[in-house]
Amino acid sequence: MTNGRAPAGLHSAPLNQTRQMNKSELVKSLADATEQSQAAATRSLDALIGIVSEELAKGGEVVIPGFGTFKTAERAERSGRNPQTGEAITIAAATAVKFVPGASLKAAVNTKGS
Repeated sequence: MTNGRAPAGLHSAPLNQTRQMNKSELVKSLADATEQSQAAATRSLDALIGIVSEELAKGGEVVIPGFGTFKTAERAERSGRNPQTGEAITIAAATAVKFVPGASLKAAVNTKGS
């Protein structure tokens, strides 16, 4: 019988909630995995985020084989409605960021819990 909770002693989210890793947890995991200080891991993560952001801002793509591809897509101007008033509005054109997962990432996610 399951109550939607992890077994005693495990610190994971209930089955009906998504586990969310924050930046400090990611930095700690990165530091542990690479055997470097948390300060060095923070610098590495910040540099990666900056590099990906700059490349996308220039209209480029960042491809990490097996993990995925970061790219942009243009959204055309469109009409919509203000949900509070029902008034017709124009939604401006924008550039959206897309992430397309690679085969290895898809496989890793689809085998979780197996």
